[in-house]
Order: sequence, then C-alpha cells, then structure tokens
Amino acid sequence: MDLIGLDIGSTGAKCIITDSDGNVMAQAYEEYSMESPISGYFELNPQIVWKAAQSILHSVIRQCNKRSTHLAGISISSFGEAAVLIDKEGRELGNSLLYIDCRGNEQLKTFIKKIEADEIILKTGLKPHSMYTLSKLMWYREEQPDIYAKIHTFLPFGSYILYKLGASPILDYSLASRTMAFDVRRLQWDEHIIKTAGLNKKIFPEIAALGTVVGQISLEAARTFKLPSNFKLVLGGHDQVCAAIGAGITEEGSAVDGIGTVECITPVFSKETINEQDMASSNLALVPFIKGKYTTYAFNFTGGSLLKWYRDQFGYEEKMEADLTGRSVYDIMSENVSDSPTNILVLPHFAGSGTPYMNPLAVGAVLGIDFNTTKSDLFRALMEGVTYEMRQNIECLEQAGIRIDKLRACGGGAKSDLWLQIKADIMNKTIVALDIDEAGILGTIILCGVALGEFSSYEEATRRLVKVNKTFHPQAKNRKQYDENYAKYKRLYQAVNEVMSNEAMER
Repeated sequence: MDLIGLDIGSTGAKCIITDSDGNVMAQAYEEYSMESPISGYFELNPQIVWKAAQSILHSVIRQCNKRSTHLAGISISSFGEAAVLIDKEGRELGNSLLYIDCRGNEQLKTFIKKIEADEIILKTGLKPHSMYTLSKLMWYREEQPDIYAKIHTFLPFGSYILYKLGASPILDYSLASRTMAFDVRRLQWDEHIIKTAGLNKKIFPEIAALGTVVGQISLEAARTFKLPSNFKLVLGGHDQVCAAIGAGITEEGSAVDGIGTVECITPVFSKETINEQDMASSNLALVPFIKGKYTTYAFNFTGGSLLKWYRDQFGYEEKMEADLTGRSVYDIMSENVSDSPTNILVLPHFAGSGTPYMNPLAVGAVLGIDFNTTKSDLFRALMEGVTYEMRQNIECLEQAGIRIDKLRACGGGAKSDLWLQIKADIMNKTIVALDIDEAGILGTIILCGVALGEFSSYEEATRRLVKVNKTFHPQAKNRKQYDENYAKYKRLYQAVNEVMSNEAMER
C-alpha cells in the first residue's frame, strides 16, 4: 500500500508518496506568493494554491509510474486561521485573509464588549485575537456584506484541497480550534459565540476527528490524476499537530521541537492535568489531539530565520565556500564556533515575539559584545538566544502542568549538532534528533495509514516510520554558566521593551 501526504503552507505546497515502510517513492514542491493589495492586508489566492496542489500531485504520481495502482489514500496538513470562502455552487469567493492580515481588529473590539474574554478562553482555549477566522468572518459581514451573503461554507486550506478532490465540506478538531468559535472540550461549534459574533451557524462546516476517512476521490479527480476509483480521502489537520504525529509524539511527557523558520514546541497532555489559567496567561492554546489527548503551541517567530539573517548579513565568505564545495553553509559557519558558552545575550524578537508574550511590537537586541567578539561568537550567541526563549516557554508549559521529559527535534535546525547540544545544555533536557526531513507530511502519512488499516495503531506506525538519528544529553560543565545567563536573559525582555516603549511615547 502506497500513501500520499500533502502539506499546504502559506508560501508553498509539498507532497510525498511513501510505501508502508516509509520509503519515499516520490516527492515534489511548488512555491506561490501571498498578495498584499494595501498596507496591512495579506491574502492568499485559493485557486493558485489549488493549481500548485494539482501540479505536485501530477508530479509525484508520474514519478511512481506503474505503482500508481498501489496508491490507497491521501491526507493533508495545512496552516490554520485562514479560510477559503465557498458559495453554494462550490466556487471560491475571492482570496483568503491570512492570520497576519489586520482586517477584523475593529470587529473583535466590538465582539469582546459583548462576551467576556474568560468565556472565550474557557470554551475555545484561545485568548481573543483578530488573527482567528471568526474575526475575519465578522469583517466580511460588516465590510463586504455582498460576499458574506453568498457564503455557503468556509474551509481551511487542507480541507479545501480535500473538498476539491471530492470530500464534503469538513474539517478536523485541530483546525476548527483555530477559528475561535470551536468548543475544545465539547468538540463542537459554540452556538453562543457564533450568535454573539452575529454570524450564521449554517455556514460552519461539519467537523470530525483527525484521521477520519471522509470519502473517496471523485470520478472527475480520479480521471484527472489517474488514481484508483476507490482512492480514499483521510482528514488531516493543523501542520504543527501533524508534525507532532510525524515525530512519534503520542504520549504524555513527550514533545516535538520543530526547528524551522519558526520554532515551535508541541507537547502532548491530558486536559485534566493542566492549569488552564496558567496556560491562558502564557498565551498557550488548548488544541484537541489524537486518542483523547490535547496539545498546544509554544513558539517563537524566529528560529532558523535568525540564522538565515546572520548568513545573509555576515556569511558572505562562508556562502562562497559552500557554493564551491557543495557543503552546507551552516556547517561551514559552525566549524569555528567555540565549544564553550558565550556571555552574549540575544533577544530573538526580530519579528515580534511569540509565546508567552505574543507582542507584535517586541524588538530584538544583542547585549554583551566587545572588541574581542568574533563572527563565530555571534553565530553561537544567536543559537543560544533562541534557545533561552524556548527554555522560557518550557517553563511556562511546566508551570501549567505539562510535563516534558525529552524533546524530539526535527526541521532544518535539527541537522545542526552544535545547535542541538546547545539546546540540551540550556534546557537541561535530552534532545533526540530525528532522521526526518518533513515531520508534518510524515504525520499525514501516519494518519492515512492508521485510518486505512495499514498500521494497527499510532505506536506501530511510529515504530515502522519514525527514525532516530542522534541523542544529545546535557553537559554538566556548561550548566552553571547557562543558568546564570538565562537568569539575566529573563530580565532582558522587560528592559528592552520598556526602553522602546518610552522612546515611542517621546516621539
């Protein structure tokens, strides 16, 4: 049995086909661009995304040649919040508003005057914010009533692609939880929130658990992609949830550290074990997971993007060497880095802050450099700064009752032995590097395989598909210095943002 996994991101779509032992049979990727018609507006054209999905599906199926008859099903992951608006004829009603789009801000202010923020947090597991789908729908109702009147339903991008392949309008609990209208305990749409928002409950689609078989491919799509007529469509979910599944995170005490452009720690826990007030105070969402468990997202907007900034600003010579030798530029930059901690503090808020602050106006800082500071010192300090930030997030998770015994690392940053050892030392946690390029897509493969009976359980799928690379243990020799530096780091955010706030007020 061969399975297709597809991930829809905000800037590109990627797809792989694997056999039931996880061997990659084919893969493809295609980029697309968001649109920004005016300042503060950020949109994604769903038809362009569908075109890209079609292109990579054709590509991977062609790569499989005669094995296409073995293809059994597909599952899809995607980013959340943004929704494709669909009319009763199944047509898209324009572009989708991304989570960074400013529209919905004013509508949210009016909304939270009518309903207590605590009620929203209790029901949805979210602090009120204009990024969520509910705010965007309220904006359409007020500012684009002609379009709002035509909405038959709406779908996040993963569910939208399934819909185009033949599924009915349906989404899973994890993506529903990014709307700010979904009761994460009762696992259903909250009628009071929807009514208070002034929205029509009939436009809210059907919901189901991750990994539900939601039908089979339409005859038209089967002909288009040359797939079997009994090819199954399996409900995927939010990309971070799928990444956790793809990393083998299924039981409490474990978490995945996805070190990509954005760094995100995704743990597993039971809602009975947590302090929801502590979670809310740290801006940690409550998200339905598999097997009756829950997860959350502790994240920083700058992970690998901070090292990319360093490469572009300071790594010209190393990039030239990488181009000549074919080696990774990051491996070359790591070669001259000291084995010892630096005393440089880097506040990694180069694009605002994620959890626990969720401050879009937060700024970065570099403190402690002198004439002896080298490029390599700064490179290491950037990795340390990001890791201090994620240690603070781990402390917030543990304060809320979420135990983390070890971290499984995936993503581009997990290829750096230097960075993973820094993480183990600063966090005082064992870090297990996974031999996985795309944990999110592997998660959709696992969801598909379990749903179709190829794997008897998530545990069996993990044993067969998730490969461990190296393990990094904390080094006692660095513990004292890192603990001292971390204590200073925690005071840095308040100090920097107090200075920046005072300067803004003076201007």
